[in-house]
Amino acid sequence: MDLTLNSSPPYLGFGLGLRTCYFEDIIDTQPEVDWFEVISENYFVEGGKPWHYLDQIKERYPIAMHGVSMSIGSTTEVNFDYLRDLKRTIERIRPVWVSDHLCFSSIGDFNSHDLLPLPYTEEALTHLCDRLRIVQDYLERPLILENVSSYLTYHQSQMTEWDFLASLHQQSGCQFLLDINNVYVSARNHGFDAMDYLNAIPQQAVAQIHLAGHSDFGSHIVDTHDQPVCDAVWQLFQRYAQSRLPINTMIERDDNFPPFDSLIAELNQARKLAPLNWSSND
Repeated sequence: MDLTLNSSPPYLGFGLGLRTCYFEDIIDTQPEVDWFEVISENYFVEGGKPWHYLDQIKERYPIAMHGVSMSIGSTTEVNFDYLRDLKRTIERIRPVWVSDHLCFSSIGDFNSHDLLPLPYTEEALTHLCDRLRIVQDYLERPLILENVSSYLTYHQSQMTEWDFLASLHQQSGCQFLLDINNVYVSARNHGFDAMDYLNAIPQQAVAQIHLAGHSDFGSHIVDTHDQPVCDAVWQLFQRYAQSRLPINTMIERDDNFPPFDSLIAELNQARKLAPLNWSSND
């Protein structure tokens, strides 16, 4: 399915992040999962094990693509070599939607290999709108952006992160992958109310939700995505979901992988906590 720049993704239901350790489980058991999300850069190669299994899985399940290295907020020139690889992969997978992170990770030739937040200024907002237009025009489809967790703030910031996102949507039409865990992590680290953040994002601006785990060190928490979803994040998701129309929701796990049945149990927990009208993708 190809999306025009002004269209929204379809509602599919509840999905999982597709990771190599679960390939055979998925093919053998054909689980009750509505869709899967792949890491875009893992499929920039022409062949190999990931493609061998993905070609089989995408015959049965819709696939979304999620990138980790676009660095759309960088002031370095747009990397068209990267976009060329991404577009070629999009044409082969034909995903239901494509996302990346609202952040920067590179400055010139330096790559931090981390997802760094932007300063929330009018200048950064204009810069991001311009970059988003260039990327979307090249890809010929919308790009959904995910909020990242943060551990620092900038003295230069002129607005809150949630006001920045709301303004970005208003000015560009950009939709978001709302990571509930990332909101919780940032709220704990910076001392704001996570529901203030969530309530400030317009309903029509949210195309997808991530649910994941983190590591809690007491004085601060780190977004590691290597633990089960904690009770506080489940509660935050439930509070947020109750007053919303259905939103594509996914369990994300990036390390310390549990048995596949454990992820299915988390996915079923998300279904249980979501409103009844989220249970159908008709």
